[in-house]
Amino acid sequence: MQEIIEGIVKEIKSFKAETIKDAEDFRILLLGKKGKITQLFSDFRDVPNEQKKLLGQHINNLKDLALDKIQQIKIQLEDSNKKKSDIDITLPPVPLSFGSRHPISLVKQELYDIFGSLGFKIVEGPEIEDDWHVFSSLNFPEEHPARDMQDTFFIESKPDIVLRTHTSSVQVRTMEQQKPPIRVICPGRVFRNEAISARAHCIFHQVEGLYIDKNVSFADLKQTLLYFAKELFGNDVKIRLRPSFFPFTEPSAEMDVSCNLCGGKGCGVCKYTGWLEILGCGMVDPNVLEFNNIDSKIYTGFAFGMGIERIAMLKYQVKDLRMYFENDTRFLNQFSSVL
Repeated sequence: MQEIIEGIVKEIKSFKAETIKDAEDFRILLLGKKGKITQLFSDFRDVPNEQKKLLGQHINNLKDLALDKIQQIKIQLEDSNKKKSDIDITLPPVPLSFGSRHPISLVKQELYDIFGSLGFKIVEGPEIEDDWHVFSSLNFPEEHPARDMQDTFFIESKPDIVLRTHTSSVQVRTMEQQKPPIRVICPGRVFRNEAISARAHCIFHQVEGLYIDKNVSFADLKQTLLYFAKELFGNDVKIRLRPSFFPFTEPSAEMDVSCNLCGGKGCGVCKYTGWLEILGCGMVDPNVLEFNNIDSKIYTGFAFGMGIERIAMLKYQVKDLRMYFENDTRFLNQFSSVL
């Protein structure tokens, strides 16, 4: 056995490799399951007891010698391969570029701060909803066009499960779980079956507000929205309310703000009217209150809803909605100065 050990020692010292695979093959030859050194450990059981101490030391030293030799060769080969190329393949292929806070996030936070100062709390709800929370509880008639496949993304039918078309569904869930007074805003993504263009998208973000209490009037709604507009666009902004219709509010109105691009004088963005529509609002329809077990003879309330993309377009003069979804850092870098 001693002669075998000496032979393996000479083999290890004279071994040379051109590739890491050669070194690995040599390791398997010596230390694999059927390797030469592995076999020595197996044969060691038959060695006389008086020789075991000395031979055991020699076999262990042999194993260490083999491992050191193979490790040394692998390190040398790896260093040699690195020197052959000036390219570090572990680095990213191109330098990483960083953007900034997304304009939608910036506007959302500003809206949170404005309405938070008026006592509105933030509530959120699921994006996948049922017919009751999106339509029926909000006084939508059975024949309303919003219930058609052309306007809404349906996931299941009977029962109807849809991607919510507005965050009013969160208002319904709030009324189900909380008794008046209620003062909340409901931000979130909504989905509508629309063709994607510079002015429209099938995915966008909304913030809707709901205030229910005793003796809430339309004057409270108007004053709340006027405060919001001045905080967002500046003290010089003007608002106007135009009669409109929504199934869940009565009376209903559309709110316009004076165009901040032309100062109300008229330009291409406001179609030379001097006004820009930014939200819909109205007094909560008594039917909606009753559907949600709130006594409409005691309580009244108002609601409003706006698209965050539209607000961001006006605030930052962005002319194409699609830019919000492209994650182009050149676009996002423009907003680093508004943090």
